Amino acid sequence: MADREALSQRLEALRDRIRFHQQQYFVKDQPTISDAEYDALFRELKALEDEYPELITPDSPTQRVGGAVAEGFASVEHATPMLSLDNAMNTEALREFEERLQRLIPDQRWRYVVEPKIDGLGVALLYERGVLARGATRGDGRVGEEITQNLRAINSIPLRLKGPLADLQRLEIRGEVYMPKKAFAQLNRQLEEDGQNPFANPRNAAAGSLRLLDSRESARRPLDIFLYNLGYAEPNHTHANHWEVLQTLADAGCKINPSITLCDSIDEVIHICQSLEAQRHDLDYDADGAVVKVDSIALQARFGATAHHPRWAIAFKFAAQQATTRVLDMSISVGRTGALTPTADLEPVHIAGVTVSRASLHNEDEIQRKDIRVNDTVVVERAGDVIPQVVRVVLDERPADSVPFVMPIQCPICQTAVYRPAGEAVARCPNAACPAQIKERLLHYGSRRAMDIDGMGTAIVDQLVDRELVTDFADLYHLDVPTLAELERLAEKSAGNLVAAIDRSRERGLARLLHGLGIRHAGERVASILAARYHSIDNLMQAPAEELAEINDIGPVIAESVQQFFSQEDNRRTIERLRTAGVKLDEPVAKSDAAPGTQTLAGKVFVLTGSLPTLTRNQARDLITAAGGRVTSSVTRKTDYVVAGQDPGSKYQQAERLAIPILDEDSLQQLLQAEG
Repeated sequence: MADREALSQRLEALRDRIRFHQQQYFVKDQPTISDAEYDALFRELKALEDEYPELITPDSPTQRVGGAVAEGFASVEHATPMLSLDNAMNTEALREFEERLQRLIPDQRWRYVVEPKIDGLGVALLYERGVLARGATRGDGRVGEEITQNLRAINSIPLRLKGPLADLQRLEIRGEVYMPKKAFAQLNRQLEEDGQNPFANPRNAAAGSLRLLDSRESARRPLDIFLYNLGYAEPNHTHANHWEVLQTLADAGCKINPSITLCDSIDEVIHICQSLEAQRHDLDYDADGAVVKVDSIALQARFGATAHHPRWAIAFKFAAQQATTRVLDMSISVGRTGALTPTADLEPVHIAGVTVSRASLHNEDEIQRKDIRVNDTVVVERAGDVIPQVVRVVLDERPADSVPFVMPIQCPICQTAVYRPAGEAVARCPNAACPAQIKERLLHYGSRRAMDIDGMGTAIVDQLVDRELVTDFADLYHLDVPTLAELERLAEKSAGNLVAAIDRSRERGLARLLHGLGIRHAGERVASILAARYHSIDNLMQAPAEELAEINDIGPVIAESVQQFFSQEDNRRTIERLRTAGVKLDEPVAKSDAAPGTQTLAGKVFVLTGSLPTLTRNQARDLITAAGGRVTSSVTRKTDYVVAGQDPGSKYQQAERLAIPILDEDSLQQLLQAEG
């Protein structure tokens, strides 16, 4: 019995530690242990629960991912309706909103809370005595679908609440599930590489991922959530204002949007709404507006609601990210894996501050489904940071002589017959020696997140391949200054800089090399996982597919692709040539092994906002990380510095409110020089 008690105590201690570190990583973006240490804790918990399944609790971190494929989703009636919001299409409508409220309750002042309106999927989370019991979609506002297993897989959703909310018998918390823009772009690239149709926008990706019947597949989708309000509570849990509700949710372990602002007047509300609209493209999620709420809970109750929307809240809508234009032509590009991608050349059109002249058509199935033709008038959408795309054709304006578009049966570059694998939506050129594929592979290899060869852009790569100076990665390391200086637009000094950049890439290490090799299905994250696991390319090349498939986040598809890549003689020959050229095929020394005292930014937390004069966000991030610092996405009291450039976002105001030092680029460089 004592052993049983000790086992239960060990299990609960492990769960508590893992919950704490999940909160630090997924909600606060402030990890306090390494991934390896976290994985060790999780493996120990999983092993113990596998051995003693009767001791598994529903709120255990191991229960985030279900194993069964559902036959369908049950309907759930919300205890209180999830109402829609009235819309304000301009700032004048916001003033009219306040005037309506003042007519209802004259001679009273109130504050407002303004929060970004996430373009995602509304959900309601039901907690029973602090433990997540059920999750459902908004549906029609009164009845939604029960998707508990899929919501459990979202790491930023607490399976168990903390603080006073954990003591309530029943509690409903409402939020918005979304897919971050970067994750959305990566998912679409992966889907296209796999021959599947990509999602039109992050909202569709989030909704489609949440409604997958296989919760294991849903768990592999990079979803996140912001929680923003309480639906109901038993017994009733009263708050004086909405701002207090948000703080209570944050204290309970819920992820709250860091860009929420408390405003004293409608003028300040308008200023914040306009600021959010100006910064919408800097956010890592799609926001289609700002939600404005009366802060006082008592006043909310007095204002009441219609059958459609609460009177005390309104949605300020951002300018549309769609426009109508004409298709001038349709062309085909060939990617590094041989995928043929059709693109529409458009009459230039202005969409949300950007001039758009090209749009992705994805693949043949998409073109046929939408029946897109040259000279069609089309509606084009720009969703977040993704390539603009054609939403639909305006059929009423189609010319009488238009003809359907036909995908080529030969590669437009090397004339090799293309093929379309069974079950895939993408046609491919099978010729690995196709010049277009070689060029794209070289550009990927030299990209900043891979081998980071500065100066090796499209114009240079085109000449290197067209002149047959380079046919694979290893050829790069045999280039010299006289050869490169003969290329157009590359003087001797620039040629020397490029040779030096190629030389520096020898030391990038295994993770970046694996990413640069462009193994299908194995992106940057997979490359890092494999490098951390095998430490050298020789160990990885010898690993059987079965062993690879058992690694967390790898699976059989990636495992087979990795093994297939290294089984091909051409690829093995390239690896040996890279080795001969002095390219490092193992991992570099970890930063933590550096000499003491060489990283005075160690442990410092930075947040970046706005456009810096000479550095990109990634360059600034890399410099800070190399100096031992850490870059996070949210400003909190634990942030040490905010680095601000031109047109900073709400993070700048948050830093001012919290009295956090704000640096410009020059100040950041001085810090870095002091570190060096």
